[in-house]
Amino acid sequence: MDDPGLRALLERLPVSWWEADEQGRVKERGGGAFADLPTAQRFLDHARQELSATSATGDALQGSHPLVQFDGRTFNVRWPQDGCRGWMRGIAMETGAQPAGGRPYAAFADFADFAPAAAFLRDRDGRYLWANHAYAHLYGTTPERVVGSRIEDLDTPSDAAQFRALDQEILRRGKPVRHHLRYHRSDGSTGQAAGHRFPVQENGRTCVAGIYVDITDHVRATSQRQEAEENLRALRDYSGLPCALLSVGGRIEQAGTAAAELFRTRLSDLVGRRAHTLLAATPDLRPLRRAWEGLITRRIRRAETSAVLLDTEGRQRRAQLHLSTVSGPVGRVAHVWAVVTDQSIAHEAHPPLTAAQIRILSLLAGGSTNGEIATSLKLSRQAVDYHLSRLRDLLGAETRPALVARAYVLGILAPRAWPPRPASGRQ
Repeated sequence: MDDPGLRALLERLPVSWWEADEQGRVKERGGGAFADLPTAQRFLDHARQELSATSATGDALQGSHPLVQFDGRTFNVRWPQDGCRGWMRGIAMETGAQPAGGRPYAAFADFADFAPAAAFLRDRDGRYLWANHAYAHLYGTTPERVVGSRIEDLDTPSDAAQFRALDQEILRRGKPVRHHLRYHRSDGSTGQAAGHRFPVQENGRTCVAGIYVDITDHVRATSQRQEAEENLRALRDYSGLPCALLSVGGRIEQAGTAAAELFRTRLSDLVGRRAHTLLAATPDLRPLRRAWEGLITRRIRRAETSAVLLDTEGRQRRAQLHLSTVSGPVGRVAHVWAVVTDQSIAHEAHPPLTAAQIRILSLLAGGSTNGEIATSLKLSRQAVDYHLSRLRDLLGAETRPALVARAYVLGILAPRAWPPRPASGRQ
């Protein structure tokens, strides 16, 4: 046999193939039916002798498919035409449920013995004929202790009645049935399993086989995930906090109703937009860009920053943003949640303030006099007076208290900081 792939496959099956010379001496052999060359040679001699005794001529061997009994095992023998140089070629395939080694219930057991799924074989009376290691593990025992037991020996009365009813259903219908069932574990907890139960023919009788996967942990994890998603949806839609789920490319994939109200648009129009189109082009976007880069490259998992938001009517408001990553496959960042934790009132855009003007507003909000402001910033009193007059014009505030109030409601100063400081982080 020249095909190495086929030879390797046959080594795992109850099959014997051979090539023999004119005298019937085996020169090449393979397959998993016989452990050694002498056994394979003895089988070939026995097969030739048995078939020659029942045939008028040895030529009848060629092309026939007889059954041969050998060492208590039954083989279907195929005799192709002789090969080159007059050599004899053939293959024998074991039939029945009794394989080499004498292990019973091979048709099912050979398949499922070491499968991670729990598998069993029971007769009509509910007695275990075979079980694999995964099945025995469910009961905290070994397959040897399961075999010979009845359903009632291992399961609670309610579970045993359920399993017997399923067995009878299989025997009555005569075809496989998929089940999703609950059972009681050996530690007293309730488990769930999904799989198939089906009829099999073993040793001339119809038995019930089953193969199941324990899905308890999967169902629990799915339930917990659904609960978490419901909680997140409730927070997103009903907490009143504007929030959005962004892709790593910056596209809005989900958003709450409060976010749509913030930008004065419909939720359906907000989802799918690029987030940068909702930001005003202010000079202080650099901290936000740095935070975003750190998040999507996994250098940081969360960040607090600020930005000036722009609604569909062209009005601006400064907002404090909380950004946090959502992990995806292989630990990569899949999404970023953006939550607005504070926001100023909406206002028409005003000319950007200089760093000195913002610092003056911070000191003014802290209670400093014009002279103290001048000393702190190393400015003249006239320069401070000029800046304050200019600020009153820019922000539309006539008095010092009104100027401070406007600085807060417009988001120029951070709302929860003392001593007062700029909301954008600029000093």
